[in-house]
Amino acid sequence: MKLKFFVAVALLATLAGCASKKEKDDYVNTNQTAQQAYNEAKVVLDTGLYNRAIELLKKMESRYPFGPVARQVQLDLIYAYSMSGDAKKALAAMDRFIKLNPNHPDLDYVYYMRGLTNFKEDQNAFQEFFGVDRSDRDLANTRQAFDDFKILLTNYPNSRYAPAAKVQMVRIKDKLAQHELLIADYYTRRGAHLAAANRARFVVENYRDCPAVEKALQVMISSYNQLGLTKLRDDAKAVLVKNFPNSQVN
Repeated sequence: MKLKFFVAVALLATLAGCASKKEKDDYVNTNQTAQQAYNEAKVVLDTGLYNRAIELLKKMESRYPFGPVARQVQLDLIYAYSMSGDAKKALAAMDRFIKLNPNHPDLDYVYYMRGLTNFKEDQNAFQEFFGVDRSDRDLANTRQAFDDFKILLTNYPNSRYAPAAKVQMVRIKDKLAQHELLIADYYTRRGAHLAAANRARFVVENYRDCPAVEKALQVMISSYNQLGLTKLRDDAKAVLVKNFPNSQVN
């Protein structure tokens, strides 16, 4: 009886070990070539099953770290992470790709995706929709996104992603300008008029082609007036009248 018991225990342990190994390997077909394994992962990726695609691509990355499909696997992982909403892993994968492949022909794509991902990191649909005051938020990722698109346009001016990058840069500049005005309004409401004027002046000097410049000049006029700085107030008013003749001047 004891012999039968120990045999049964040993058999269960063996089966458990096999099951664990099978689960760990996730039924990887070791007879597949790298291209066949990639084709399977690509089909899953194209159907929109991003989490499953990530699993398959990560296995490929570990099993085939070199070879003809290795770089494409890394690029597809970047896309899969981005589409699954995992921005941190997407950005880490992009940084790694850029470091390991400084001369890869698809670097323009990586910089474009990094710009989109960084920009998206600072977005909050709930706050945007309900207009919550976000003047205390740091927009470091948005600024990084601007730099990503700038690198793309500087290094790859003929890239297929260049036109879209230009559009994104305009959006980012407008958002950064609006962010500065939110901070200026915050200072105004607390009577810190010099700080408000300085924020508004920063918009005029650095985002002069953005719609927010008109509002920034109005803030400067009001702030300088509150401070009794009549020369600076009148200078700002002259710039406002010249560039925005239909604007309200107080």
